[in-house]
Amino acid sequence: MILLVLLQRLFSLVSLAILGVAGWLLWRWYDASHVAGTLGLDEPSAAPLWWGAGLLAFSLLGRFPVLMLLGRSGAAPPTRDVEGREVPGADGAVLNVELEGAAEGPILLFTHGWALSSRIWAEARAELGGRFGLVFWDLPGLGHSGRPPAGYSIEGFAEDLHAVIDGLPEDRPLILVGHSIGGMTVQTFCARHPELLNTRVAAIVLENTTHANPLETMVFSRVLRPMQPVIEALSHVSTVLSPLIWLVNWQSWLSGSTHLATRIAGFGSRPTREQLDRTALLITKSSPAVQARGNLAMLHWSITDDLPLIDVPALIFAGGRDLITKDHAGEVIAAALPQGRLVRVEDAGHMGPVEKSAFYNEQIEDFAGFVHLLASRPVASSRRSFLSPDADLAPPAPVGEERGDRDAPIVRGMTAPRPI
Repeated sequence: MILLVLLQRLFSLVSLAILGVAGWLLWRWYDASHVAGTLGLDEPSAAPLWWGAGLLAFSLLGRFPVLMLLGRSGAAPPTRDVEGREVPGADGAVLNVELEGAAEGPILLFTHGWALSSRIWAEARAELGGRFGLVFWDLPGLGHSGRPPAGYSIEGFAEDLHAVIDGLPEDRPLILVGHSIGGMTVQTFCARHPELLNTRVAAIVLENTTHANPLETMVFSRVLRPMQPVIEALSHVSTVLSPLIWLVNWQSWLSGSTHLATRIAGFGSRPTREQLDRTALLITKSSPAVQARGNLAMLHWSITDDLPLIDVPALIFAGGRDLITKDHAGEVIAAALPQGRLVRVEDAGHMGPVEKSAFYNEQIEDFAGFVHLLASRPVASSRRSFLSPDADLAPPAPVGEERGDRDAPIVRGMTAPRPI
């Protein structure tokens, strides 16, 4: 989410400048009116008053017209209160964990992207809870989870994920779902704990994520990668100025500037107004200091060399319009994982699990059901292969490319794609 945060900061400065111009125009009109009244002169032009009032209204209420312009109508997913429980993290942070959904069958454990929280999974909560157990947790420093006293690292997040897993029933298959930095966390966990793969962890789902420093796999990477020292310096400044930046971010949210940055960097198609507002609000709520420290952790991370060691059934989503994590990152991951299968969603941006939730969740449901079926069937071999299962368990052949359907996502492996 580094690109989105950078764009948000830029648009926040523009929003703050508009607010400053509004204040200057209003003061100019007030001062001119005061002087005219004192000296008995004609009343000054009301143009500065009207322009200042208009810019001030936009600075405080611009979110509403911006949402109308950038978003489409659509019902918000149903919400329900789920009581969270506190789990001690591996690095000392107190983690917020929520359990819901079916009481039997596989459990899907969701790890969200950076600068967000478990609230981003509203669609998954509504669409997958009838068949699967669902577990949502907030990464350290985000949502309702506490901050880690030892600092932020992807390796630390992976051990926090391990702590969450340890608190779940051992008699149910566990499928790890990670979006963005959540996918980085899942990959790191698998590389650090291969003994849990195909035993405790039955499969993984990686959504719009990368395998290396995000600056290497985002749009304009050739420009941004050499600027890493500058980006790191700005991140350190953000930790110092966090309270001030937090206030500026809220003003940017009120003006709709954060929504504009989120729409450009986060979504590949037109989201609903609720989806856009939810994402922008979660980004605004997160501490700029926490955002900066997490970004610094991502800039010094890579799992590329360890991908061949992650030998577990894996479903990888890549968005054709993802600017934050270009689709080739997903292609590299799918090619390197021994049991990786790629789903390319051409018109999805980085927030594909939100904007294309119906398709993502349908594919996850099919994948989880197939993995559960495969895991429940006895085989002669001591190692079950996801890419070469028994003949009677083999999934249908992919049809996206065979039938020349360019609108269908390319699904290599498991099942024929459903229409979006």
